[in-house]
Amino acid sequence: MPLETKPSAGGLKKTAGWVHLWALGVGGVISGNYFGWQTGLLAGGFGGLLLATLAIAVMYVCLVLSIAELSAALPDAGGFYNFTRAAFGKDRAFLNGVSDTIEYVTTPAVIVSGIAGYMKALVPGPPDWVWWVAFYVFFVAINILGAEMSFGVSMAITVAAAAVLFIFYAGVMGTGVFAWQNAMNIAPDPGATAFLPKGWYGVFAALPYAVWFYLAIEQLPLSAEESQDVARDMPKALIYGMASLLVLSCGTLILNSGIPGGADAVGKSAAPLELGFQTVFGGRATSTLLSIISLTGLVASFHAIVYAYGRLLFALARAGYFPAWLARLNKRAVPGRALAAGGIAGVALCFLAQQYSTSVGAALLNMAVFGALISYILVLVSFIRLRVDKPELPRPYRSPLGIAGAAPGIAMGVVTMAATFAIPAFRPGVTGTVLFILAMLAYYGMCRRKHV
Repeated sequence: MPLETKPSAGGLKKTAGWVHLWALGVGGVISGNYFGWQTGLLAGGFGGLLLATLAIAVMYVCLVLSIAELSAALPDAGGFYNFTRAAFGKDRAFLNGVSDTIEYVTTPAVIVSGIAGYMKALVPGPPDWVWWVAFYVFFVAINILGAEMSFGVSMAITVAAAAVLFIFYAGVMGTGVFAWQNAMNIAPDPGATAFLPKGWYGVFAALPYAVWFYLAIEQLPLSAEESQDVARDMPKALIYGMASLLVLSCGTLILNSGIPGGADAVGKSAAPLELGFQTVFGGRATSTLLSIISLTGLVASFHAIVYAYGRLLFALARAGYFPAWLARLNKRAVPGRALAAGGIAGVALCFLAQQYSTSVGAALLNMAVFGALISYILVLVSFIRLRVDKPELPRPYRSPLGIAGAAPGIAMGVVTMAATFAIPAFRPGVTGTVLFILAMLAYYGMCRRKHV
């Protein structure tokens, strides 16, 4: 089968070195250490979430090494969908593009719902939607002003968010409040143990929450056209970014779960890191200061993923999958229309989730994870296909795991996708995502296929 790639077009400026890319990748994920993961403690207990996190970490290592090879071989702003198009053609590439769109448009909506919760503590009175709109407008505007500003902001807030986590880790270890029995204080079900209070099913149910520690590191290939040396810098940023996230996920899961109050209190908290800071530093930190500190990681990820969805929608529109007006660049060579459209969709999702779910963030989280897993499976299958069918494709970087590494990533992706249905309260959101994908496939077949 001939290698099919997207028609190229210029426009995006090459402004990013590997450190900028690292900051963008880690920044897009780091909010997962601030909130979202903790509900996995209730689903599986500390042991269940720990084992789930180890399994998901293996999946992401397989994924990151595979996309490091693909991004160096096929540098394009389309990222994942471009890899699938090269392997299987334009039709399956659309499915990957839609699933990526679900992930990147839904994820900032998840994060902004968390931001609204913190802002209500700081400024009581305004309803949630005020904060949704305000943060979208502010960070979409930063991105529209240019890639240089976007990368600079991402670097600053990512470093600050990581520093906050290390201050927390040092505080837990330095004050001696950590205790293993705290981490395992969730009452076990009959016949279960303190380590696995929900049994092995709890490990399965905790998988989607473990994804939140790493979700969005895969956005980096969307920056390929803005990388100064993509063959060298993209694999470096992906690998160093993944290594950073592995360290942070272990530190957060273990140390935050082991504070007084333990996994039970942390799992029920809407702001586990703020609870951790309050426990460790007590009266030395005010609630206002803690809320501001906790916002750091949320803002870092929100900004990074706003950047990512803008590049994705731009690339899909440029290829003809989405309407052409989304591919227009402004005078700063930034896809301003795509950024604005994604912001409007994100706010609309928040309103929709508020109407039909008791937890906006939790409902949207599972939708984002479900969309991401479809794209992971497609891109890993594409990696294998290109290794087999196109061995001559220039590969400046080659995954040391090769096909043997991609296969377990696919298997874990399938299992984790099934796990998104494990919690009954989240099934409507995931079911709605499936229906949206089917509707988009019909739209593609009837309206867009001839334009690609």
